[in-house]
Amino acid sequence: MPLIHVQQTPGKTAEQKAELVRALTDAYVTATGGKRESVWVTVQEIGADSWSIGGETLAARAAGR
Repeated sequence: MPLIHVQQTPGKTAEQKAELVRALTDAYVTATGGKRESVWVTVQEIGADSWSIGGETLAARAAGR
């Protein structure tokens, strides 16, 4: 069972996440010939204050600090 795990900041709609899951599943099946029903996809949302780049949170970067 392949598992595709996506980590992203919140803000995408349920429809956008559903499309992401469909597209990732399609890409895996196309690339590997695997069975669609065996592909698991999870989407984990991590707040901008809990994600950092270069020692600065995304929230701080967005605020221009």
